[in-house]
Amino acid sequence: MSRIAKRVEKALTFQAMEVTKIAQTLKEQGKDIISLGIGEPDFTAPAIVVETLNHAAEAGLSGYSPALGIAPLRAEIANYYKKSFGASVKPEQVIITSGASGALSLACLSTLNPGDEILMPDPAYPANSNFIICAGAIPRLIPCTAEERFQLSAEKIMANWTPNTRGVLIASPSNPTGTSVDNQELKKIIQAVKARNGLVIMDEIYLGLSYDHDPVSALTIDPDIIVINSFSKYFHMTGWRLGWMIAPEDIVPAVEKLASSLCICPSTLAQHAAITCFTDEAMAIYEKRRLAFKERRDYLLPELERLNLQVPVVPDGAFYIYADISHYAHDSETFARDLLNETGVAVVPGLDFGPEHARRMIRISYATGLDRLKEAIARMAPFLQKLAARKSIAHQ
Repeated sequence: MSRIAKRVEKALTFQAMEVTKIAQTLKEQGKDIISLGIGEPDFTAPAIVVETLNHAAEAGLSGYSPALGIAPLRAEIANYYKKSFGASVKPEQVIITSGASGALSLACLSTLNPGDEILMPDPAYPANSNFIICAGAIPRLIPCTAEERFQLSAEKIMANWTPNTRGVLIASPSNPTGTSVDNQELKKIIQAVKARNGLVIMDEIYLGLSYDHDPVSALTIDPDIIVINSFSKYFHMTGWRLGWMIAPEDIVPAVEKLASSLCICPSTLAQHAAITCFTDEAMAIYEKRRLAFKERRDYLLPELERLNLQVPVVPDGAFYIYADISHYAHDSETFARDLLNETGVAVVPGLDFGPEHARRMIRISYATGLDRLKEAIARMAPFLQKLAARKSIAHQ
């Protein structure tokens, strides 16, 4: 009898982390690696946030916090949603968590029963499926096309709804595609789910990193949903492991009951420091960095097209580009491995994000500096030329 739980067998391997491990091994061997794989900003927390952390440590504010987080931070986040997105959120609805991962885990554990189905788009962030699986529920990936911006539609939700469907988990902007759900479509989605007494979980981790339009929180459409967010991406605090959930008030006690046992509390020092993220000084820094990410996107898109790495949908947020390699190859795993070994450029194969587009798509992260992105393109060009030559010979 195996000592490993069956849920582990069902869980998806996170290929982005596997690529990172291989890249790290190559770095240790002395090879210069340009990481376009993992979604970690090259920016770090602003100095003002770090200074606040140090002051909190010196003041001895390192004990346990309430399971739901410290009141001043919960209030700041509620105010942030009102000020930045026009959403009315009570501080009592805000739950501070150990990263967005902690928020998703608690959201699934507190709302899903064994056998419940959650609809998600294919492609989607793979860890989201694992949170659902670990709650005993079932993720159902619905294939989505470029014409749909690789996002679920109300029509597809209604067509795939079954007696076992509990709700939907949607990311906007999305990882891996960087695409957002159209506001009118999002309204239809929420209405369709609510008409079936379903649950809406919105991943808004990249909401602050929107480039072509003003970001819209789903809470402005319907306040009776669960929203997940994080200090990792827009606020550039990945290793601080701090995120939050905004939940309907009737769900909060259930989350608190689980959080007090499973997590005790998020990092108290990180919570005190995060209050400073919402100051005018810090927000000005984040806005400047958002524009830097946009500049990187705007550089990469025409360069990838020039290299015949087609981008079916222009990303409007996050820091990812979902690119088609079928001009050169039909196996994204082999493509990504060879690209890393031969050029030192790391990308993530499409297998990470669902089976529908796995073989022909890769995810490229532009969470690294523009100078390194230019070097990556320079390295990729001769590699792709070589692949094209091989393909030409094979067809002769």
